[in-house]
Amino acid sequence: MASVTLSSSLTTNGNTWLSPSRDFAFGFHQLGNSNLFLLAIWFDRIPARTVVWHANGNNPLPRGSKVELTSSNLVLMDPEGLIIWQANPATPVISAAMLDTGNFVLKGNDSSTYIWESFKNPTLSCQPKLILDLGSKLFSRLAETNYSKGRFELNFSNGSLELNPIAWPSEFQYDHYYSSYTYNANPYESGYQLVCNESANVYIVKLNGENAQFPDWDRINYTEQLWDFDGVFTQYSHPKNSTNNQDWRPVQSIPIDMCNALFNDIGSGPCGFNSYCSIQENGTPTCDCPPGYVFLDLNNRLGGCKPTFPQGCGLDDGCGDPEELYEIRQVDNVNWPLNDYERLSPYSQTQCEKSCLYDCSCAVAIFDGRQCWKKRLPLSNGRYMDTGFSKTLFKVRREVPPPVVLLGALLGSSAFLNVILLVVTFLILLGRRERKVKKAGPDSSISCSTLRCFTYKELEEATGVFKEELGRGSSGIVYKGIMGSSSRNAIAVKKLGQLAQERERGSKTEVSAIGQTHH
Repeated sequence: MASVTLSSSLTTNGNTWLSPSRDFAFGFHQLGNSNLFLLAIWFDRIPARTVVWHANGNNPLPRGSKVELTSSNLVLMDPEGLIIWQANPATPVISAAMLDTGNFVLKGNDSSTYIWESFKNPTLSCQPKLILDLGSKLFSRLAETNYSKGRFELNFSNGSLELNPIAWPSEFQYDHYYSSYTYNANPYESGYQLVCNESANVYIVKLNGENAQFPDWDRINYTEQLWDFDGVFTQYSHPKNSTNNQDWRPVQSIPIDMCNALFNDIGSGPCGFNSYCSIQENGTPTCDCPPGYVFLDLNNRLGGCKPTFPQGCGLDDGCGDPEELYEIRQVDNVNWPLNDYERLSPYSQTQCEKSCLYDCSCAVAIFDGRQCWKKRLPLSNGRYMDTGFSKTLFKVRREVPPPVVLLGALLGSSAFLNVILLVVTFLILLGRRERKVKKAGPDSSISCSTLRCFTYKELEEATGVFKEELGRGSSGIVYKGIMGSSSRNAIAVKKLGQLAQERERGSKTEVSAIGQTHH
């Protein structure tokens, strides 16, 4: 094996320490097209350059960083010389080496033993010849290209291999969704080592010498048991000496069906909140957003989704018809089993849809042919479930013209606009005496306040389809209008420039202030 001598160093300029077969490289791995780097070990003979170990996943370093081998340690420094990470063996270092197994080692005076090795400090994978002792952990990446600690953890403790979701970004551990159940009260019957051998088999060794075997996996190519970012412990295969961009092929996974294996009453589930999990043709899980929702982070499909429109009670102040504001979009066989807050039965699909539309807490309803299950945000443990007959009814905002409100204070400084403002104020006060408060729907508990609510169509007619412009500001344009048949009923209408929630609220607050004016 090629030996790395004391005082040797690497920088981000591309130099590496290679294994004798050149299968593995140790050095700075660039993260995509960024100027950030990981100190890492990767497969060097395949185009993917797949990382199997890293030192600084939570703290990628900029160009100009350096790693150096000294007689005391292996030290990683940023361009200013600040120590970011170090391997500190108990005895002096004589040399280092990158082995053909993918293990980077530090050697002391006794060349037959290693005083530090990456195999004893694993991060991402269980490579052939790697042995995990009790207490060992592997951490998933946060996303495919983000190597910071993610949402899942592989633990080999108490005699069993367990896979656990994590309450990211904390380290709190939820209940496991897979266990080898190799713990035994008799320590000689309990597991104490997890072995990934050269034949690509993975098994647990008990203290009495017996093996608890995982399924046999043939080693015909490069193989890697990777603790993947999606929480699945997967064996991948890749042809050796491949010159094309062929991807790693998943061979075997634990658990087989991640979407249904993880089912906790707290936490987001296999995917992030407001998303759902399904299994692809190659057996790997993927996460998707429901209609009207988008990913919080386009680079992290496991990070959850958010609605593209305002959600919740109080947003519309009870104004307008919910069936005009919202619509139902249907998908089949998707469910969030732990988010029910109300069950209605017997119910038709039409009744189910209408109940959700008029309920400000309802984000989605599940209709199974007889029962209506209403759910609120945030949605957790989402998954595709082929039940044969299950309709998922999403409440989403209709694409409507920009909202308009009667102009309140601050119309402008001109005398003409001030006259119009007085007219509007008079009409509103008159309307308060003559009209009752209109409710938004049968399930709404929020009134439209004491002001008169106008429909978009009414205001279109009053302004001649927003024909005569009086002025404009940062939040919208003011138009002249006539309410009713008399030319004396002149009004000013402010048309918001966009559907921003805060602007809507601000305009409504403005009008409410006028309604409370006393003369």
